[in-house]
Amino acid sequence: MPAPYDGEARESAARDDRAAHEGILRRQSARESAARTYARALPIVPVRARGLTIEGADGRRYLDCLSGAGTLALGHNHPVVLEAIRKVIDSGAPLHVLDLATPVKDAFTTELFRTLPPALADRARVQFCGPAGTDAVEAALKLVRTATGRSGLLAFTGAYHGMTAGALEASGGAPDVRVTRLPYPQDYRCPFGIGGPRGAELGARWTRSLLDDTKSGVPRPAGMILEPVQGEGGVIPAPDAWLRRMRSLTEERSIPLIADEVQTGVGRTGAFWAVEHSGIVPDVMVMSKAIGGSLPLAVIVYRDDLDVWPPGAHAGTFRGNQLAMAAGAATLTYVRENGLAERAGDLGSRMLGQLQDLAEEFPCIGDVRGRGLMIGIELVDPAAAPAAGVSDLAREPGAGDTLAGDPLLGDPADAPLPAAPDLAAAVRDACLDRGLIVELGGRHSSVVRLLPPLTITDEQAAAVVDRFADALEAVSRDRR
Repeated sequence: MPAPYDGEARESAARDDRAAHEGILRRQSARESAARTYARALPIVPVRARGLTIEGADGRRYLDCLSGAGTLALGHNHPVVLEAIRKVIDSGAPLHVLDLATPVKDAFTTELFRTLPPALADRARVQFCGPAGTDAVEAALKLVRTATGRSGLLAFTGAYHGMTAGALEASGGAPDVRVTRLPYPQDYRCPFGIGGPRGAELGARWTRSLLDDTKSGVPRPAGMILEPVQGEGGVIPAPDAWLRRMRSLTEERSIPLIADEVQTGVGRTGAFWAVEHSGIVPDVMVMSKAIGGSLPLAVIVYRDDLDVWPPGAHAGTFRGNQLAMAAGAATLTYVRENGLAERAGDLGSRMLGQLQDLAEEFPCIGDVRGRGLMIGIELVDPAAAPAAGVSDLAREPGAGDTLAGDPLLGDPADAPLPAAPDLAAAVRDACLDRGLIVELGGRHSSVVRLLPPLTITDEQAAAVVDRFADALEAVSRDRR
C-alpha cells in the first residue's frame, strides 16, 4: 500500500506545483508593465538555482545559458559569493553608505585594479555609479564631455549601451540620432559586402575620413564608445586589428576612447577584459553585470587626467552597495585565481567548433560566431534569395563591367541569406521545452545567444550543444 500512496502524493504535489507556477505567471501578466521582456519568452518561475541549473516552481529543471544576460560569471549561488555576502551581513557592517569609504569597498577596488590592463591601472580613477550598466554609460559620456568641453559622440551600428536616454542615443536602435554612427565591422553581414580584413579596413578608412574631412559635418567629438564584442547586436567580435586602428585614430586626435565592457568583462571572452585580446588600452572602461557577483553594481574606470568634474557631477543613492562589492570582489578574485578567463577561451572554442559542424548539417544556420563563452548562432531562411548587399550592385542594370568584375564587391552568390526571426523564436521555444534557456539577439532577433557561466563543465557544455541540436532538428523537421 505505501507505494501507490506515495505515487498519489507525488502526483498531488506536482499538480499543486503546476497550479502555483501558473498562478504566479498569471498575476505577473496582470500586474507588470508591457515593457517586460524575458518573462514573455521564458514562461518559467525560478525558485532554486545552483551553478548552471535552475529549478522552476513547477519542478522542471533547466540549463541556464542566459546567466542573467551575462551577469552570473560563476553561475547561480556560487559558494564563494554566498560566503562573501554572509560575511558582510554577519559582521554588522552598514549595508548603505552612499560613497563613504569602507573596508569592503577598499577590498573591491583593490581587486578590481589588480585585474585592469597595467597601463590603465597605473593611473586610473574609479567612479561608482548607480547600480545599472546604463548609468555607468551615462557617467562615461558625461565624463568625456566635461573633460574635453566638446559634445559630439562617435558610436557604431548595431551597438547596445543601455536603456536610459543618453545610452540609447549611442545604441543602434536610436530613433532620434544626435550621435555620429560609424560602421561596425562584421564578416557575415558586412556593411560593405565583403567582410574580412578588407571590410574592416574600409570601415577604419571611413572613420578616418569623417574625422579629418573639414566638410564632413562632424566636428571633433567628445569621445568614441564601442563594444569589443557586440552582444545584443548579434554576438559580433570586433577584429583586433580594427580595434587597434580605432585606438590609434582616437589617440592621435585626442578623442577619448570608451570601451563598454558591461557584458564582455570578467573573463567572458577568454581574457579578463575583452580589450586585452587586441592589446589596446582605452581611456574609459564601463563595467557592470559580472563585477557585482550577481548583485547590482556598476562603475567606470578612467585615466586620471580626465578626472576634472566637480563633486556631485555624477552621483546616485545606491552607488555604495556593500553586498555587491563583497560579492564582486569574491568573483573577481575567483575568476583570476582559477584561470576562468583562459578556460572560457578554450571551452568556447570547442563549443564554436561543434556548432560550426552543425552548420554543415543544417542550412538554416547562416553563421556561428563569438569569442570565449559569448556565442551566437544566426538563423536564416535557406529557401529565400540572398539578402541585398553591396555585391548586388554587380547585378543591377547598367552596373557596367567595372562593377561586375570588381573583386572588392564580392561574389553575389556569397551574399548572406535573409534573417529568420520566426525560426529563431521557434528554436528558442524548443530549447526551453528541452530544459535549455537561451535568448535571442541580433538585428532581427534571429541570433540564438549562449552565455553560460564560466564555471560550466565539459559535460554540461556537451549537454547544451546536444539540446540545442535536438531543438534545431525538431523545428527544422516540423517546417519541411
